[in-house]
Amino acid sequence: MNLNDLIHRASAPTPWSGVGKIPWDESAFSERMLAEHLTQDHDSASRRAPKIDQQVAWIHEHVMSSRPGRVLDLGCGPGLYTSRLASLGHSCTGIDFSPASVRYAREYAAEHGLDCTYDLDDIRTADYGEGYDLVTLLFGEFNTFSPTDARAILTKAHAALREGGLLLLEPHPYDVVRETGSSGTSWYTSVSGLMAVEPHLCLMENTWDAEAEVAIDRFYVVDVANGQVTPWTICMQAYSDAAYRDLLAHCGYEGVQLYPSLIGVEDPSQPAMMAIVARKP
Repeated sequence: MNLNDLIHRASAPTPWSGVGKIPWDESAFSERMLAEHLTQDHDSASRRAPKIDQQVAWIHEHVMSSRPGRVLDLGCGPGLYTSRLASLGHSCTGIDFSPASVRYAREYAAEHGLDCTYDLDDIRTADYGEGYDLVTLLFGEFNTFSPTDARAILTKAHAALREGGLLLLEPHPYDVVRETGSSGTSWYTSVSGLMAVEPHLCLMENTWDAEAEVAIDRFYVVDVANGQVTPWTICMQAYSDAAYRDLLAHCGYEGVQLYPSLIGVEDPSQPAMMAIVARKP
């Protein structure tokens, strides 16, 4: 794609078209993403350590009632939650698409003697196994899947849980997704960063599809040296509280509880997230 293609781009993008999907599983990109997960300078890719410690304490004490169990973390990244849960006595399995994150998680678990297993796989198609006490999908990742994929993931998570086992989601509230899609355009420049290792200009264009209730975030990364443009897209599905409840009931869950954050109470430092706990009958 070049600058002329950018000027003549489609003004109304199609949700979930797959065009320009961010290459989470590409080796070099995943290495750059790992650095973003591990940095203590911001909470953009993963939270900083004190916040994760606080959230893991709530998961262990409130969700798991301080009883060790088997935990499956979908989209586990570099194992920042599973490693902490394992240190509290839980047996953890993580699945993630990023080779750098999975490598880091495996090395950390081996170095610290933690009961953690990590699989490099796509959670849409991976085999989850069975007999888990808790399945988690955190940090808003649930909303990045199409409704069809989201239902499939919830159904597979249900099958992976033991009877009475719990599902923990940390999705975005409806208004957060809508506001993201309605935030217009912006841009920044960087000598090197997540989007590219070379000097580049990143143009960001956000669109809200009211009919589909989807926020579409398009990134156009312009290589300063040659003017070539790399387009990337992220879609986020919005759900009302009632829609979350209906979706979980449709996938076989009961006892759905909604919380304002992953610490169980209002958290001003994490206003864009909520937490949902549901049970397999």
